[in-house]
Formats: sequence, structure tokens, C-alpha cells
Amino acid sequence: MRRPASSLALRAAILSVGFLAAFLLVWQVATHGVGRTEAMDPDYAALMGQTATTGKSAMPGPAEVGATIWRHLKDPFYDRGPNDKGIGIQLAYSIGRVALGYGLAVLVAIPIGFLIGMSPLIGRALDPYIQLLKPVSPLAWMPLALYTIKDSGLSAIFVIFICSLWPMLINTAFGVASTRKEWLNVARTLEVGPFRRAVTVVLPAAAPTILTGMRISIGIAWLVIVAAEMLVGGTGIGYFVWNEWNNLSITNVITSILVIGLVGMLLDQGLARAQRLVTFPE
Repeated sequence: MRRPASSLALRAAILSVGFLAAFLLVWQVATHGVGRTEAMDPDYAALMGQTATTGKSAMPGPAEVGATIWRHLKDPFYDRGPNDKGIGIQLAYSIGRVALGYGLAVLVAIPIGFLIGMSPLIGRALDPYIQLLKPVSPLAWMPLALYTIKDSGLSAIFVIFICSLWPMLINTAFGVASTRKEWLNVARTLEVGPFRRAVTVVLPAAAPTILTGMRISIGIAWLVIVAAEMLVGGTGIGYFVWNEWNNLSITNVITSILVIGLVGMLLDQGLARAQRLVTFPE
């Protein structure tokens, strides 16, 4: 007998919490169970009113990271100069760049994917170029973008556009080409025009596959923006990570990693929900 979905979800949640508790326990023991004395993270030391030399380990433990996260949550949008901005401001810059680059990719990839999926001739003609450019690392475009655009922020947006383009284009073409022939034949029998056929028949049939490509693309885009901002500097969560590493603030680096993961998970889950909304049983 199959267990109810609610029971499975509850058991999975309990197990997940157990994994988290075990991880935090191991982390705590690993960072505070050693006998050597190293410098405590300056941010945590200042927060706790201690000197920076009273720590037990160079790697901060869960308590130190938790205190740093709380400090960032209390004032995420402070601005004290070019190299000292709150994590909320840095995230806003990164999300804005991803939104622009990703949005441009949607506008280009989906129409071209439709064209490739509906026309085998155009698909064969464009395939060599897609196969040539698709394996190129997005960061390999950064020097060329910086040379031609001469703006680090716009160059990062261009890199996001490039890395988001291919999964959406390929999945759109595959979804359109996989539309059931019986549905297309019925539309032709009813003398439905090509544009209306694409909108009313092909698009609903290909929507789950298109959303899969968009979901893959947003994950890659969020991954690449961190590396791109480390290279170009200035603002963004990637630059924040690199700047905190240069300041030897390991708690801020770990906090940034957790924030990057959380935002990436939210973006992925948002598109996953959209994908479920357009997926219907046949």
C-alpha cells in the first residue's frame, strides 16, 4: 500500500532536519574541538565584545556564522563606501544583472527555438553554429565583452545572456519538434493558420520542455554571475565574496555562500512551480 503524500512529506522533513542537526554538530566539533589557538574572525569578535585572539580554530563555527547572518539581516542595505556595502545591496546588483541578461536570452532563445523546431531546414542550417558556440565557457566571453563594451556591469549582463541562451534554445526546439503529429494534423484539417497553430497547439504542448530549459538556464546564470563579478569587481554578491576573502572574514564568506545557495534555490523553485502549472496529464 502506498503511503499518503502528506505522510511522506512529513517524514522527509523530519529526516532533513536530522541531517541538518548532524551537520551542525559535526561542524561545531570540527571547529571547536581542536586544541590549537588561531585568530577569531574580526566581525564575530567585535559582535561578541571579545578580542580577536581568543578563538579556538581558524574556521568559524555555527554560532559565529549565525551571529554574522543576524548582523547582516539587521542592516542589509547599509552603504559606507565603494568597498563596504550591505549584502542586500550586493544581492540587488547581482539579481538585477541576472534578470536583464536572462530576460534578453528569453526574448532571443524562445523565438529562434520555435523556428528551429518547426522548420527542419533552418534547424539543420543553424545546428553547426549552435554546436560550435554551445560548449564555450561563458567566462571565456568576458575579455571580449570587456574589450568591446568597455563596461564591467554590461559585460557581466552579456555573459549571463550567453550562458542562458543555449539551454532555452535547445529545449524550446526539442519541445516544439516533439509536438504530437495528430494534434498538428487536426489543426491543419481545421485550416488553422501557422501563427495560430504555433500559439494554440505547439506552445501549450512544448511549454513544459521550454520551462525546463528556462529552469536550467536560471541555475547556470546564477552560477556564472558570481564568477563574473569576482573577475570584474565593483558590486555584486560575487565581488562581496572576493572582497571578504581579501579581508580574511571567513564568516562573511560562509554567509555569502549560504545566501547564494538560498537565492539560487528560490529562483529554481519559482520556475519549477511555473513548470508544474503548465504540465497537464495526457
